[in-house]
Amino acid sequence: MSGIALHEKRLRAAQFQFIFPFSLDHNCQDKLERELLTDGFVSFSLQQEELETAFYGSGCEVSHRRLEKFFLPFAKNMIFPRQPDAHAFRRYSKRIDLPCRMTANEHHWRFHLHAADMFVCPFDIGFLTLRVELTDGGEPAFTFSQALAFASRFRMLQSMNEAERNIRIGAADCESEEVEDFIFKTVVPALTRFLDESDLEESFFEKLPYFVDERMYVQGLLAFERQEEITTVDAYRASRLDGMDDRGRPYVSACNTAYIERFCSERIYDRWSPETWYMIEETSFVCLTRQSGHRVKQLVSHMYGEYYYALLINLFHKIVLLKLSNRYSHVQIDKDPDKIEKLIRDITTFSSKNFFIEAVSQSQGKDMYVRLRERLGIETLYGDVKRTLDDLFKYEENFAAKRSNYLLLILTIYTVVSGIFGMNLVVEDLKEPTDLSRFANYSAFQYMALLVAMTGIAVAFGLGIVTIVRLVREWRKSRLER
Repeated sequence: MSGIALHEKRLRAAQFQFIFPFSLDHNCQDKLERELLTDGFVSFSLQQEELETAFYGSGCEVSHRRLEKFFLPFAKNMIFPRQPDAHAFRRYSKRIDLPCRMTANEHHWRFHLHAADMFVCPFDIGFLTLRVELTDGGEPAFTFSQALAFASRFRMLQSMNEAERNIRIGAADCESEEVEDFIFKTVVPALTRFLDESDLEESFFEKLPYFVDERMYVQGLLAFERQEEITTVDAYRASRLDGMDDRGRPYVSACNTAYIERFCSERIYDRWSPETWYMIEETSFVCLTRQSGHRVKQLVSHMYGEYYYALLINLFHKIVLLKLSNRYSHVQIDKDPDKIEKLIRDITTFSSKNFFIEAVSQSQGKDMYVRLRERLGIETLYGDVKRTLDDLFKYEENFAAKRSNYLLLILTIYTVVSGIFGMNLVVEDLKEPTDLSRFANYSAFQYMALLVAMTGIAVAFGLGIVTIVRLVREWRKSRLER
């Protein structure tokens, strides 16, 4: 874009994690787990230290001991459960180790798909992560703009216009025309059967149930050549994934340097600048570094380990809050009392078991965690959901009070009428053996007393049956949610 002079810079490494959040069908987790295990995924546990080097590419590892120390105990219980738990994350990982290629608008990239992670989370939420390294004939040899252009295009699951549809992704003998096709043909072919597509009824063009839009969240590390200088323009381009224009030249989506400075000042974490910078945005989390050798491996380990889980926790919080808000918008207050009760129960469960403001025990991790929460707008969303809960409680209280008033009115009428006429008017005639001929000689008041007695007994039995049905229904719901 005119106004800012851009100079191409060389990279030594470009590694990305593309995270796709989705909604699962209710109570399908066990079936999905069996499908994943059959498809070559393995259940992930911190106790299995042999997995520290299994899914991250050549020379990269993630220390399970360091992961455990990084998070506070209540956060560890959710993301690293010792036993399967409906209120915790379940991770399944698969080493793929597949060389791939992508072509879009006459630009070509080669990349290596190292592995995939599948997270099955509470509230029927799932995450699919693709761990990708950009390569060129087996050796890193590409520019900063090329890496950003690759990430910007690969994150788009579904093309939304004609310019974006000119894409081909190939792996071995398989070629796809959309990223979503590549994922569901090559990585997790069984996943589509378990996606909750109920919200697609309100969509015109979407093929998948997106929570926000058709783009995946991008987490990446870009290692520059040692002689290159990292500037705020580079940081801005990395956070916005501004790669190349139509002519293949470096591109930036802003031309006002003052705006770029303000933008970066709110999103940059420059504790280790000028060597290493982190940019945290609503749709991306990128590390820019000039470090080399072992230090780059350490940075990759942090991005694939501690920061990865800190990001997942916050993405999970955001998506559950969006899901709860969406459910509230679809509730018809006067017609869906059961849905209202379930929504209240889900919000309360989420607040007590899954939502926590602090999750990290180390200072630099706390800074990252807090900045992620700020950029994803977690506190604002949580405030909206808490206000929703207050409104639902008020409605429940008013509804319960109104129902109690109606019931009290009915019982009061029966009590008053029974007190006036007395059950003695008809009770003797109802004793065994009952002679129906006696009722033929009843007066109007006796018929009224008989009607009150019969309907009173019917009302009592009806209320008892309704109460029993509700108790059974609540018991069954509690068993299903355990």
